[in-house]
Amino acid sequence: MKILSPAKINLFLRVCGKRPDGYHELCSLMCCITLFDEISLRIDTGDTINIQCSHPGVPADASNLAHRAACLFQQKLGSSRGIDIHLTKNIPVAAGLGGGSGNAASVLLALNRVYKDPFSRTQLMEMGLALGADVPFFIFQKPAIATGIGEVLDHFTGDLPYHFLLLYPEISVSTAEIYQNLNLTLTKDEKKPTSTHLKLTRFEPAHHLANDLETVTAGKHPEIGMLKDKLLSHGALGALMSGSGPTVFGLFKDIDAAKSARHALSCDTELRNIQLFLADPILDSGPKLINI
Repeated sequence: MKILSPAKINLFLRVCGKRPDGYHELCSLMCCITLFDEISLRIDTGDTINIQCSHPGVPADASNLAHRAACLFQQKLGSSRGIDIHLTKNIPVAAGLGGGSGNAASVLLALNRVYKDPFSRTQLMEMGLALGADVPFFIFQKPAIATGIGEVLDHFTGDLPYHFLLLYPEISVSTAEIYQNLNLTLTKDEKKPTSTHLKLTRFEPAHHLANDLETVTAGKHPEIGMLKDKLLSHGALGALMSGSGPTVFGLFKDIDAAKSARHALSCDTELRNIQLFLADPILDSGPKLINI
């Protein structure tokens, strides 16, 4: 089976507080986009789970989230059959785009298909939460308002008539470090939409684009602010950092305007080390499973 495993962006991210267990309470509007990793999965006659990855920075061992997902699925199923996983990375790594979490979710969904759906969507999401806070969202497979630590998901039914131009600066960002340096007092001082507000109104970039983590990441990496300015100067309706960064995206209503901005920015000498991706929102499903 071949799986197209999507990336996600956070169109809104508010950090509401810190829990006694160390996790942070969030409110976020999340959407999958048409930027995919490719996963080939094959049930083997042996009894081991093997993984290969095209990206040298991604572990090809038992610590890989896709590998952990396969192990957890087999454990819950009570199976010891071997699985071969080959992962082709197109989504930048540690970029705020959820690539690893999406890979784990895609493996769970694919194995559930292979074994004729022994687990419900709710059970798969519970498995996913054991692997990471973003994994349930990728199993949910719709744009969602995420609360809790990201595991409480409500389908966002509003329109998202945008094209996204993503700029990825090849810098390393530690999500744990960003959260550790977040000043929750400052995030509470600002009036921002709540999950209820997001459900009742249409998404408007001028009012809703916000990310509490952006100030922390941009303070360490000024490139974030520069990339946002570049997108806005080339016609984006708004620009925001996704997750804990460092990827920044701009919103465009018109595909030709998005393509024109991509071309102009790809020729910008200040952006020589920046990767650019043009993507659309995925509104109806998550991973695409293709039998081969």
